[in-house]
Amino acid sequence: MTTWVISDLHLCAQRPAVTQAFLHWLHTEVSQAKALYILGDFFEVWVGDDLLQDAEHGHEFLPVIEALRALSTQGVQLYLMHGNRDFLIGDAFAQACGLTLLTDPVQVQLAEKSILLSHGDALCTDDVAYQQFRQQVRSPAWQQAFLSQPLAARIAFAQNARQQSAQNKASQSMHIMDVNADAVAQLIRDHQYPEVLLHGHTHRPAVHALTVDGHACERWVLGDWHETAVVARLDAQTMQLVTLSL
Repeated sequence: MTTWVISDLHLCAQRPAVTQAFLHWLHTEVSQAKALYILGDFFEVWVGDDLLQDAEHGHEFLPVIEALRALSTQGVQLYLMHGNRDFLIGDAFAQACGLTLLTDPVQVQLAEKSILLSHGDALCTDDVAYQQFRQQVRSPAWQQAFLSQPLAARIAFAQNARQQSAQNKASQSMHIMDVNADAVAQLIRDHQYPEVLLHGHTHRPAVHALTVDGHACERWVLGDWHETAVVARLDAQTMQLVTLSL
């Protein structure tokens, strides 16, 4: 049976067409699949699972949660990894959807291949300022302090962070925002040379052939969900990137 791997949907109220395309794809394709892996940045922003109970903002996520819960009930295995936009997704959201949260990275066996899954942002080590920010916001102490603030304050913080991120991207070179070759090689080395490293984050879908310490491997990159979406489809013995029209 088919396993799908996706990333970087950036679902939000401002992009309803993407949400509708995703829901349609779940109904038509994923409902027949064995598993779905979501490798981060599922949402444009996530400021805590208490969003689900918020009368003003919670309703926009309900169709997605209900669709994922229906798939889980049907027996489709659902997995989600944190991205740089939604690292505050927690157990309450996972339980509501019937999915399993994954650590980053995680190694799996699919399509008769050893595959290392990652969101990909930790590999962009040339962006020193972002890596410092990432280290800060991934710490339990920072997250506990942030989640203790009122929801409105967290939403305002996230909006400001998104604006700052957009400004930073506009002024940075594309090279800085891509993965670092040495970081990729070290990750592959640390995990005993998997055949494939599969990640998102950079929005640059492609398949790259690599050699690390004499070991042949491949780096597969997923695309974001904008006008099209590039996702990975894995069957019993085959693996391919597939472009979806949104």
